[in-house]
Amino acid sequence: MFTHKRLLLKSTLAVACCAFIVMAATTLGGCSQNNSASQTTKTDEVTVSMPTTSEPEKGFDPIYGWGCGEHMHEPLIQSTLVKTNTNLEIENDLATNYSISDDGLSITFTIRQDAKFSDGTALTAKDVAFTINKEVEAIDNPADFSTIKKAEATDDYTCVLHMNKANNSVLYLLAVVGIVPADTYNEDTYGSNPIGSGRYVLESWEKGQKAVFVANDNYYGVAPNIKKLTVLFLNEETSFAYAKAGKTDVSYVPAQMATNVVDGYSLKSYETVDSRGISLPTKSANTADLTTEGGVTYEVGNAVTSDKAIRQALNLAVDREKLIDSCLYGFGSVSYSVCDNLPWSSDAMKAQTDVEKAKQLLDDAGWKIGQDGIREKDGVRCEFDLYYSSSDSARQALAYAFADQMKEIGVSVNAIGASWDDIYIRQYADAVLWGWGSNSTDELVQIIKSDGTCNFPLYESSSIDTKIDSALAEKNISDSYSELIEAQSEISPENEATWVWLCNVQHTYFVKDGLKVADQKVHPHGHGWSIVNNVDEWSWSN
Repeated sequence: MFTHKRLLLKSTLAVACCAFIVMAATTLGGCSQNNSASQTTKTDEVTVSMPTTSEPEKGFDPIYGWGCGEHMHEPLIQSTLVKTNTNLEIENDLATNYSISDDGLSITFTIRQDAKFSDGTALTAKDVAFTINKEVEAIDNPADFSTIKKAEATDDYTCVLHMNKANNSVLYLLAVVGIVPADTYNEDTYGSNPIGSGRYVLESWEKGQKAVFVANDNYYGVAPNIKKLTVLFLNEETSFAYAKAGKTDVSYVPAQMATNVVDGYSLKSYETVDSRGISLPTKSANTADLTTEGGVTYEVGNAVTSDKAIRQALNLAVDREKLIDSCLYGFGSVSYSVCDNLPWSSDAMKAQTDVEKAKQLLDDAGWKIGQDGIREKDGVRCEFDLYYSSSDSARQALAYAFADQMKEIGVSVNAIGASWDDIYIRQYADAVLWGWGSNSTDELVQIIKSDGTCNFPLYESSSIDTKIDSALAEKNISDSYSELIEAQSEISPENEATWVWLCNVQHTYFVKDGLKVADQKVHPHGHGWSIVNNVDEWSWSN
């Protein structure tokens, strides 16, 4: 689920939990413009498979989501102002320093003076300002730059962001926004022929098949260990078959295939915040419809999930470990929030399974067991619909397993598979099983803030909003964590229980023997580009 520029309340396009776009064209993009493509050997190149949905629809263009789109990752071809380390701390990259004003309305970056684009031209603050302003202006940009008013190059190596409001979480966004050249950028051609200042250049792109990257000889940083990266865009079955045939060095596989043994490979499972959670509408069924600025009307409210006792009971009755074992073949971890194990996660969000307590809670709230074992209250049957993406087998399994568990407390859940277009229109009236995961505080903000674009439960709280605004105004981003943690208490399972969080899906890969994959950051949502964030640090043993 991307967490950035969500137009749910502004247009007909809502947030996608997964953008199921398969690139079918086979046009070869002539991409090599490096002075450079370094010589490679078998010991300094790797071939990695990724899902077909990982292929960027509009090419390798940061203005249209490359790196900063649905599945956040380092853009490889381009450099970023800042970056995050394995502890998700902000570090400098193109910027040698940054400072936030006391009022939070300006962020000043000092740009390094030794950075060059892959065509040999110098990178300056002009390019940084140009890129960010293009991001702000882009209509189809999946990343959210709405809190930035404009970027200004005050000299060759200083760029100032002028903010509409204080928002330190923009630093996490800037860690995945690649800088493009102001003088040569062309939105019609850049995606296929990108020029950047990153560790790699795009040597070739066979759409629907593969992309080949080679080391950028003009890169200002440490030269990559891996000089050539070939990415194959494959479906799950083909990715597994390629590993069995020895055609890849790293092959992604879904959980159900990860139980196999492949000669010459070891299975690697990486921790994620690729979470699965169910949004629970908090508004009553007679709530007025919601019409967006784009003219789309949504039905709002639910007669069952609007009862806080129901939402609390669902959180108590779910057995997350059983869901992981039965639906993910054990390749997962329990999830209590959208940001488990991140610096801003809250212990208040944790809820232990207690079926008897859930039953008692419903009894006390007046939900009585009917003749068919399903509860009723004031003529309302304790039954609601749960939508999931019909193209995702894991979500289907989770939805049905969750529904089965809820029968034990007398709640009937109707699992319904549908297309995303059909799901979006129901997102404020019915429960929906979403996929989430980001290494940015912004995702949490958009989920729990009253006007958050992913606040599907439509729970509104001035207290939460005040805490979030205060957190985002902190000059030191790490100082914001405590306030974000505190803000989550109100929507925790013991309180408003606006979501039922189920699990984090581990990302599983078959890795060829002899290849050392460098230590990974916690992966965000999406079984794709995150694995190669630090491919330049990988190595082969002798």
